[in-house]
Amino acid sequence: MEKDSSFPGGYETNLLEQFEVILEGDKLIDEIGFLHPSQFASLDEDSSSSSPTLATPVRLADGDIETSIAESNTVQYDKTTFWNRNHKLAISTHVLCHLCVAARRAYMDVSRRYKATINLSLNGGAFCSVTAGANFDHLLENEILKHTKALLILSFNFASAWNCRRLALFRKLEILLFLEELQFSTLILAYAPKCDYAWSQRRWVIKILGEKCQNLQDIIREESDLVEKIAEKSKMNYRAWSHRCWLISYMKRIQVLVELDKSKKWAELHVADNCCFNYRRQLMLNLLEGNHLKHGEASTDCKFDVCFIWKEELEWNELLLTRYIGREALWIHRRFLSQCWIKHFTTNEGAAILDPDDNLISSKIEKFLAKELQLVKSCPNISADVFDDTEDQARYGASYLLWILKFFLPQQTKHEEIIKGVKDLKPILLKTCLGKNTCWESLLN
Repeated sequence: MEKDSSFPGGYETNLLEQFEVILEGDKLIDEIGFLHPSQFASLDEDSSSSSPTLATPVRLADGDIETSIAESNTVQYDKTTFWNRNHKLAISTHVLCHLCVAARRAYMDVSRRYKATINLSLNGGAFCSVTAGANFDHLLENEILKHTKALLILSFNFASAWNCRRLALFRKLEILLFLEELQFSTLILAYAPKCDYAWSQRRWVIKILGEKCQNLQDIIREESDLVEKIAEKSKMNYRAWSHRCWLISYMKRIQVLVELDKSKKWAELHVADNCCFNYRRQLMLNLLEGNHLKHGEASTDCKFDVCFIWKEELEWNELLLTRYIGREALWIHRRFLSQCWIKHFTTNEGAAILDPDDNLISSKIEKFLAKELQLVKSCPNISADVFDDTEDQARYGASYLLWILKFFLPQQTKHEEIIKGVKDLKPILLKTCLGKNTCWESLLN
């Protein structure tokens, strides 16, 4: 968007002042839209019945342009440029270029002065009094937070602005400001759900709050709910799910169990989204590591609970595999479940938990592999006229079984039925993986 030279010089500064006044007056704004000027009339019509706008003709700071100003809760702004009602904010696309220029200019100016002040104090310079220096720093930090907020709403990938906010927040170190920062980054994520800087900022804030705040578990729970809400609107959002996985390290055991239950319902409705299944894997690993690595802290009952959770997950995954065919995410999840099951629950200790009367590791593995073979055999047979999902299901199933046998089949024992089942899969693999015939031949042999 090119800058329109027909506007007076003070127009950009005036726009920024109005914008920042709106942001300061309504700190609960949760949605921002950039609209064409012609759409503002419809916004007024939709909201006129609930909260009428009081318009007053005024003259702008440059004294040349007369326009209508909307006054709401003592906040004045040009209603042809901004619209603010019910914690929603609309900005005219006609002024975006001018607003960005003004916001960037204001940020660069205050950032330069702020860094110069910090360097002065580090180099031994001082104000006439400690109080005067502290007050000056306080004013500059407030200016930093105000201008970077406006700038990042308009340009959320402005990295130095995010870094400058961190510096100002860290020097002020006020809990309320950190909570407001979470709210601000939520606003950014509302229209930029894959913004790396916003997610990174939230993690930085949570680390600080973890040392200062008592109700961190409530914040973690709200963060998890936020990710789920964003993931519902932004499919396959790796950044959001990675953030949710990062939160697990702050969760207590009871919260991990709650998250497992919540994410199960979500995963059933999004079986193709591997991100959610990866989140479940991280939750289960958290339980597993807490009960198998920390032997001194884990009781037999806790280990039995984890074993039961794993068994339920395997059964649930099998149900999804038979209900939704050709979904690779489900087979990837089963590989994880099988690997951990064989590694942790077919050992001497794990076998004792499952069946105190049968401690033979080999028999446990044989039973598990035989069951997996039956699952793969239940996949639909390949025919001449089939959908791609059916072929995918057969290929994923055969590949899964071949993988699990290759890595976990004990070399010293013979499983005639299982080996025969693998050979039966050879035609399926060679038919559905035309470009990998040589690879499958070598593995099957």
